[in-house]
Order: sequence, then structure tokens, then C-alpha cells
Amino acid sequence: MIDLLNGLLNVAIVLIILVALVVVHEFGHFIVARRAGVLVHEFGIGFPPRALTMHQGPETAYTLNWLPLGGFVRLEGEDGGSDDPRSFGRQPLRRQTIILLAGVAMNVVCAWVIFTFVAGLADPSTTIPLNYVFPGSPAAEAGLIGASDTATGPAVRPADTIIGFDGRLFPYFDANEQDPLAYPSTRVGQRIVVDVEHPDGSVAHVPIQLRDAAQVADGLPALGVAAVTRGIGQDITRDPLDAVAVGTRRTWSAATLVLGALADLVSHLDQPPEVAGPIGIVTTVGTVRSEAPPIFLVYLIGLLSANLAVVNVLPFPPLDGGRMVVGWFKAALGGRVSAHAEQATYLVGFVLLFAFILYVSFFDLQRLGGG
Repeated sequence: MIDLLNGLLNVAIVLIILVALVVVHEFGHFIVARRAGVLVHEFGIGFPPRALTMHQGPETAYTLNWLPLGGFVRLEGEDGGSDDPRSFGRQPLRRQTIILLAGVAMNVVCAWVIFTFVAGLADPSTTIPLNYVFPGSPAAEAGLIGASDTATGPAVRPADTIIGFDGRLFPYFDANEQDPLAYPSTRVGQRIVVDVEHPDGSVAHVPIQLRDAAQVADGLPALGVAAVTRGIGQDITRDPLDAVAVGTRRTWSAATLVLGALADLVSHLDQPPEVAGPIGIVTTVGTVRSEAPPIFLVYLIGLLSANLAVVNVLPFPPLDGGRMVVGWFKAALGGRVSAHAEQATYLVGFVLLFAFILYVSFFDLQRLGGG
């Protein structure tokens, strides 16, 4: 029963996050379309059937709908077939493109705000629980203690944890780019200070002379420790300018990470996809919620917002990028594309997109079951 309740809670959290991020996305379309003079019939939270009309404006209905799977903006003539001069399809191509890109831009801004907030106020650092200290190494001579008698063995004693080097903390969210254990290898032959937390909770700053380049070239480790996990340490705070710089870099990294994953997916169709579908996202949210501090869930929302931005700009109908391609194609043909053909294109694209989600979800289930 507890597992069931946890699962339902995880689904509810994912739906709340999804609705919030999609509403942010659709608000970008909405505000730019309104400013461009396009007729907006409805701004909906969730998908129909309609639960209630929260407000009925002169032109736009603001609605709450029963299916909590996102949100939408209903523009006049968004799928073609309208002669209204205020319809989306009658707008210049440049204006249509800006309206479509506005949703993507809002998700990028949302991700950037989240990453900047985390970087400035509560950026967790990485700690290194020592699993093994190599005999005769600089770390052993300095008295550092590992938990195991082998590099990958089980813990048999309380051990030291490295919390930083030379007074420097390493951001947990940058671990793929700034592995703390790579720090000693960049200072071969130098004397560094290893900041250590002992098993009793006390902190020491241990000076250690690293092995020189010749010894490292012979295969001896510069420091001489091994770790199999990473821990979460104290938060790093930054001034506003540094936080903005880190938030910008992480937004770019998140976007390129998604593109790289999609490129791998296309180039390795014969292998299980590395991307996660709805089931994988629910599983990830559940893990983060139960095993990590709340700031990790906030950071995950930023990642999902960046993902939503990148996915939506892909040139695949009915995504925003696909709609832009259709618009450019119509302009190249002088508008000689019927409304029925345009609508059919979006319908086929939606079916293929749904089939892809099912395909990815199949592998999510396999991973969930350990298969």
C-alpha cells in the first residue's frame, strides 16, 4: 500500500510539473500572439473536456480542463483554413515564426531562472566518501582512511570523506564536467590541501605532497584513493553575476545534452534508447524526491524545462519546429497547400509522436523491471 501511495504521489508530482512547464510554454505563444494581433480563442490549463471557464474575456476564454496533461492556446486558423485577417495562418511568415518560437523561449528562460537561482543560493557540493586508500600512497601516508580493504569491496569500517581540495568545493550538478577526483591529477608533483571530514564529523585540512609526473607515468596514482559513490555536501553560494554565468552555462549544457541524446537515439536505432519517456520521468522524480534534498527536484524541473524547449523546436509536426517547417514550405510554394493537407500532416505527426512515446515507454518498463 505504501509503494502504491508513493507511486501515485510521484505521478501527481510529475503531472503538476508537466502542467506548469507546458502552461509556461503556452503563455509564450499566447502573449506574443496577442501582441501581434492574432485572435486567441482560448487559453487552457489541462486538456478537454472543459471543467470550468475561469474567465471569459471579450475574445479569449481562460479555461480549466479535466485532463492534467499540459495546456494549450487555441488560435484562430492555427491549422489553416481561415480567412479571418487576424488568423494565425494569415500572418506574415516572420510573425508566425516568432509566435511559435515564443513558447520555446519561455521554457529556456524558465530553465535559466531555475539554474541561476540554484547556482546563487543553494548549489550542493560533491563529497567523496573514500572506499579505499592505496597502501604507500600519499593519501595513506597522510593518514586518510578508506572504508574497504579493496578498491571496490564492501565497507568494513567508518571512513574519511573528502569534501574539497585547497578550500575549493565542487558543485554536484557539474560532476560530469568537474570530477573532484580529477583535481589532484592536474597538480602532479605539487603540495595540495585535502579538506577531509572524519567519521566523527570533525573536519581537517590535510596537506599532502602528490606524486611527481614520473611516478604517475609509471602507473602510480597522484593521490591514491578510490571511491565508488559521490555524496552531497554543503551548499555553495555565489554573487549574482557568478550565478547568472553558471545558470547560463548550465542552460546551454542541458540543451546540448538533450540534442546529444537525440542524436545518439537516431544513430543507434538498433539499441535501447537512452532517453526516458513518461514512466522513466516518474521513476526519476520518485528517486529524487525520496533520496535527495528538495533542491534536486527544483534542478530537475529546470532540466525538464530545457528538454521541453529543445524537443519542441525539432522540425517534426505537430511540434513547434514542425509547424515552422510547414509554414516555410507553404511560403516556398506560394501558399498552394490546402488546409486539409496541413491538418493531415499534423495528425500523422501526432500519431508518430505518440507511437514514439509508447516505444520509449516500453524500454522504461524494461529498466524498471531490471530487464
